[in-house]
Amino acid sequence: MASETAKTLCAGIDCHNFANKLQCPKCLANNTSSFFCGQDCFKNSWSIHKQLHIPPGAVKKEDGTYDPFPKFKYTGSVRANYPLSPIRKVPQHIKRPDYAKSGSSRSEQIEGRSFKIKRLSPEEQEQMRIVCRLGREVLDTAAAAIRPGVTTDEIDRIVHEATIERECYPSTLNYYAFPKSVCTSINEIICHGIPDQRPLQDGDIINLDISIYHNGFHADLNETYYVGDKAKSNPELVSLVENTRIALDKAIEAIKPGVMFQEFGNIIEKHAKSVTDVNLSVVRTYCGHGVNQLFHCAPTIPHYARNKAPGIARPGMTFTIEPMLTLGPARDITWPDDWTSSTASGKCSAQFEHTLLVTETGCEILTARLPNSPGGPLK
Repeated sequence: MASETAKTLCAGIDCHNFANKLQCPKCLANNTSSFFCGQDCFKNSWSIHKQLHIPPGAVKKEDGTYDPFPKFKYTGSVRANYPLSPIRKVPQHIKRPDYAKSGSSRSEQIEGRSFKIKRLSPEEQEQMRIVCRLGREVLDTAAAAIRPGVTTDEIDRIVHEATIERECYPSTLNYYAFPKSVCTSINEIICHGIPDQRPLQDGDIINLDISIYHNGFHADLNETYYVGDKAKSNPELVSLVENTRIALDKAIEAIKPGVMFQEFGNIIEKHAKSVTDVNLSVVRTYCGHGVNQLFHCAPTIPHYARNKAPGIARPGMTFTIEPMLTLGPARDITWPDDWTSSTASGKCSAQFEHTLLVTETGCEILTARLPNSPGGPLK
């Protein structure tokens, strides 16, 4: 046993030490192996590691998968499909955000006490351009893999590898115990879906939310994609996806120095309400946000009308706008994993997001699509 564990890496979060004989007792009881280098590493990793355990009442299917929340009342067709794959490692030389090991961002907590909105220097703006370009490359790499039969866990693997190939850290990994390197939100899932063993199906829509950290700066972007021809031929889904895309575009057109942050929500909701072929609503629970050296910071950008968000856009500010629109009511519920947000109605939701830089005359879309980016508006 000693010779076996000496060759095994510790299963801890962001740990590259060799493991010793210490095993997780729950894994041991379930006839699975997970070795750690010490008690401290085991304790620090518990918030994510425990998600690998089969909970009481869960029943394994013939293929080895199971629903970890058997008593939860799902609202739509999407179900959690575990087990989650083991925690993916990031090479030691890649620069990490402050929460990579602890799961908690002390720098964001300190910044959150202030309403001051940072304006980046020209040098900092250039760093944001670099990380956002890399973020676009990662998203495009993942989007190219979307097809019926591919699992969201496979997409997570692709995102993770594409991220570290670019000397970046996947910003979502261990961010307040989020266990994966990308958010994958299918159909009625509004946002923060955790990649698992569910295969994509012809007729699905899926949002891929990519966030990466490079040389001290974060990029944040997402798009919603059609899975197979069946989705593209569904008029309700097409209207939802394309009008969410348009709502973001209209909000971006309004960015310039002096515009109030609350104005973007007016524009987004006005467009959603102008759509007549389907009933669209704007999700109010989740907002856009500042992004720079911090993953989330001021300003807050609500996407609904008549909001009270403080602040005015000034040159050098970087933030996201990321509207989430739903078919029918926008009320949401959260799964027992404390991350996955679903529409309460079970109807589909779509989202698009860009990281944006306010310039002297307007804005620069730092995460803009490339001519060869997968997806894009349906003709």
